[in-house]
Amino acid sequence: MTLTRRPLPLWGLSWLVLVLFGAIATAIWLVVTERWQPVLMQLDRWQQMPPLWLAVPMVAAKFLVAWAIALTLGLWGITKVFPEPTPRSRVVVVGILWVLAVRYVLWRATSTLILAPTGVALLSVGLFALELLVLGNGMLQMLLLVRTRDRRAEAERHAEAVRSGRYTPTVDVLIPTYNEPAFILRRTVIGCQAMVYGPKTIYLLDDTRRPEIQALAAELGCEYRTRPDNRHAKAGNLNHAIAHTHGELIVCFDADFVPTRNFLERTVGFFQDAGVALVQTPQSFYNADPVARNLGLENILVPEQEVFYRQVQPARDGTESVVCAGTSFVLRRQALQAVGGEFVTQSLSEDYFTSVRLSGQGFRLVYLDEKLSAGAAPDDMAAQATQRLRWARGTLQAFFLAENPLTLPGLSLWQRLAHLNGILHWFSSLARVVFLLGPLVYAFADVVPVRATLPELLFFFLPQYLATWVTFGWLSYRTRSLVISEIYDVVLCFPLALTVIQTLWRPFAKGFKVTPKGEQRDRLVFNWSLAIPLLLVFGTTALSLWVNLARCIIAQMEPGHLKGLELGLFWSIYNLLLLAVALLVMFDVPKRDLYEWFALKRLVKITAENGAIAWGVTTALSEGAARIEFTQTAIAIDAPQSVTVGILEEELTLQAVLTGGGATGMVTFSAVTLPQHRRLVEMLFCRPGQWQRSQHPGELASLWLLVRSVIFPRVLFARRREPAPLAIAQG
Repeated sequence: MTLTRRPLPLWGLSWLVLVLFGAIATAIWLVVTERWQPVLMQLDRWQQMPPLWLAVPMVAAKFLVAWAIALTLGLWGITKVFPEPTPRSRVVVVGILWVLAVRYVLWRATSTLILAPTGVALLSVGLFALELLVLGNGMLQMLLLVRTRDRRAEAERHAEAVRSGRYTPTVDVLIPTYNEPAFILRRTVIGCQAMVYGPKTIYLLDDTRRPEIQALAAELGCEYRTRPDNRHAKAGNLNHAIAHTHGELIVCFDADFVPTRNFLERTVGFFQDAGVALVQTPQSFYNADPVARNLGLENILVPEQEVFYRQVQPARDGTESVVCAGTSFVLRRQALQAVGGEFVTQSLSEDYFTSVRLSGQGFRLVYLDEKLSAGAAPDDMAAQATQRLRWARGTLQAFFLAENPLTLPGLSLWQRLAHLNGILHWFSSLARVVFLLGPLVYAFADVVPVRATLPELLFFFLPQYLATWVTFGWLSYRTRSLVISEIYDVVLCFPLALTVIQTLWRPFAKGFKVTPKGEQRDRLVFNWSLAIPLLLVFGTTALSLWVNLARCIIAQMEPGHLKGLELGLFWSIYNLLLLAVALLVMFDVPKRDLYEWFALKRLVKITAENGAIAWGVTTALSEGAARIEFTQTAIAIDAPQSVTVGILEEELTLQAVLTGGGATGMVTFSAVTLPQHRRLVEMLFCRPGQWQRSQHPGELASLWLLVRSVIFPRVLFARRREPAPLAIAQG
């Protein structure tokens, strides 16, 4: 698929061009006039004589550590008194983090840079610039967190008008599909039809014009739409359908996303306010992402995207900068018509830039932080990479579009800052690559790009790091620990960094690529294409570890100083742990079952052909089978036999084949009718409130999980084990 490119608006890059031109012109002038070296030497002398107010107190090192620990304990106490951030506690914590961060940056800028000779200066300043990028964007995000908004109580008030029938606008539910398997589309359509709401019409938008999908739509009783070409990919598919439908509200679900029955009841009421153009809900997932699955941590790690939907989007809501996430949203047709009548087609991120366009025209976009749908996370690391690289390229195309949120008229300063935070996020991959390569410079070039004594590190770095360490998970509502976040950053940092560079150079060189879903895999697969750069860096970092260790033993270290070689040694050890775990993630474990399993308990009655009866409780359920723990084994199950399975709470009876032995067994459903399948899908995917929030392990527990993953990798110790069923709320 290809995207139609339009002329690049010069104002979208004007500010960046001016900054770069000024920097280049200044550098050329310094070189031509031979003033480069004197300037660097003078700046270096200033670095060696920092201001007195940045000097370390003349006390023993243990007192410097003590105050850092006391501050950490104070912040830890806040997180315990307030298990979830409140407006006031959030302001206090963010304020402390800001003070520590500014203090650290001033110290780094005035005391730690080495500005002569030129080669070392470039490394020292470059490292500081990337560190400043990551730290600055993190502090910007924390500033935005102060304005976090929660609309769940507001949703309850609005829902009453929908439940009572006082407000029921017509709704078109659009399900765009390109090449997703029919079994995935079937459950999505069934879930959409199960939504409790009167005036709704379901449309299956097939962009591959498959006869079997048209037959599926006819079987399920939904509308089928297609078009003669695939121009503009998903955006074009949606725009074609919008032009041929007439509902007051437009609801969109990706092909793999299944809503709960109360989705429309909880969202439609917001549109009683004429200024609301869009309501976005979070993306939940009914399977584990490949990082958690490949490490064997499916029911321990919170899905990666939870960070965005539990922390970032509520903060964006507070700054009126909510973005459409491409699925699980409701859109007012009249608002879309006011901004051109269609989704933006010039970018891979049609949802994001349509949001920006709506905001620029003064419409309100709101975020309801309730899990009202669930979809499929990527099946393997290749699919994960495809998805993330598309998001990165699509977001960075902002610099080349009229909908650039940094320059588009009509947006407030807070809105621009929120969008800037999202754009800069993708540049952190460049910093991550440099941080991985840092120990190699220490070991093989004998270059120390940071000037720091041990007391300075204890006084300036340690408090800032410990404060971040103890509050990171709390501020993200327990969706991620700092240690695990590092793993997710490392896994795809090399392809992401390359994508950032390619996009800035040729922003529209690649078209839309659909994330593969619903694939089976009967063996272990190692993703060599993603692993090669990690393997190379792992090997050279392992070598640098021994080089740095040897130099530390031999070298005569000045008392009270932490030299670069020692810093390089610890840096190498930490990077090796991250790289080792990232390489284990590249082993995609087998996925033999098409259907996802859920740890759902239901009382079942098993009736054999000979009339014998056994009672049991399901320990796991899927659309195709169930695992049962018998409470009464009255059936001989030494060999497979046909049985009738009654799931009592659901009043659902299914024909199945029973296998197993002793106190446990497996039933595989056979000859499932459409009404029976509807009941299964509604039981597994559509129950209101079933997608519960989970909490991520703390920092120490996360660190132990990583160490355990390296010592006992799943690839060696659990190769025959299928991924554990997803633990969902029982109800």
